[in-house]
Amino acid sequence: MPSYQVIESKLLDADITYKKPRQLFKSSVTLDDPAIEIMTDFTLVTAISVNPCASLDNARDRMIWNKIQLLFVTNQFHEVVGLITSNDLSGEKAMQHISETGSKMADIMVRDIMTPKNRLEAITMQDLRKASVGDLVETFKRMGRQHALVIEPMEGDDTKPVIRGILSVTQLNKLLGRPMTESLIASSIADLAAEA
Repeated sequence: MPSYQVIESKLLDADITYKKPRQLFKSSVTLDDPAIEIMTDFTLVTAISVNPCASLDNARDRMIWNKIQLLFVTNQFHEVVGLITSNDLSGEKAMQHISETGSKMADIMVRDIMTPKNRLEAITMQDLRKASVGDLVETFKRMGRQHALVIEPMEGDDTKPVIRGILSVTQLNKLLGRPMTESLIASSIADLAAEA
């Protein structure tokens, strides 16, 4: 019969956190590389969320702590009801809400300035697998947004989508080694307005 030993244990007496998964990206990409190479993949990293009733300071602290620029806003069932970005927290959305409601900055909740899910655009994983980084640049220009969600069918239920990952202009700029600037996105919005 085998002999087993007690493993030594210690009491936790200092501040402590836990390991988080980290996705490793290539150091750079070209316009001809597969677009999927810049996707933050939620099978490899944990998506971070915030409650719709959280304060803006709470959302900002979560972003800083996790070194991210975007939080999913989720309800009690962990369903995504929207998202909020670092730009939302310090931008004109908060000021506009204050001027419209007469409230104070400290009273604004995430739900007041988040982008609701019915305004979020998504790309299917199937389409992303066929696309190049250059296709993604054109897609971001057309969308006029800093982020795009990537969805795929939920395992075991092909009728219900699940968010598989996220694409970001910041990540794209970093891996391309040159900025696809906001002015480029803004000019594409002006072009779209002129087409309408």
